[in-house]
Amino acid sequence: MITRPLDLSTRLRPPPHGYEFVFYLNAGLIALFFVLFGSRFVLSPGLGVDFGVPVMSGALDGAVFTDVVVAVKGGNLAFVEGAKVDFAGLRSHLQERAKGNAGMRLLVQADASLTTRDLTEIYDMARLAGFASVQIAAEPSLAGR
Repeated sequence: MITRPLDLSTRLRPPPHGYEFVFYLNAGLIALFFVLFGSRFVLSPGLGVDFGVPVMSGALDGAVFTDVVVAVKGGNLAFVEGAKVDFAGLRSHLQERAKGNAGMRLLVQADASLTTRDLTEIYDMARLAGFASVQIAAEPSLAGR
């Protein structure tokens, strides 16, 4: 039985030895890149590039520390702790976070294009969940500095 009619394997050079470390170096570099660039802030969906909080003079005057941060891009789209949720999911998340914790504060990073109706609905969600106060994030204006 003829399995190799041209017998090409005898005419090939043997594979070079001594370069095994290059494979391990490549594998290590790939693993390093995944560790560095594989964080939940880089590969997971987040806020769009056009997300911008409102600009207001004296924005830092009333700033306080908050316990929970919610980023709201638009109607029925919010980001909480790296997860993308709708307003129903936001309501359940706020109720879960405020359960048994009196006096918690909520920071809402609302997009500048968010409607007053959606913002009022978020305020109502926070009040029903049991948050003591709600603060809206704003950037200080250049003229106010």
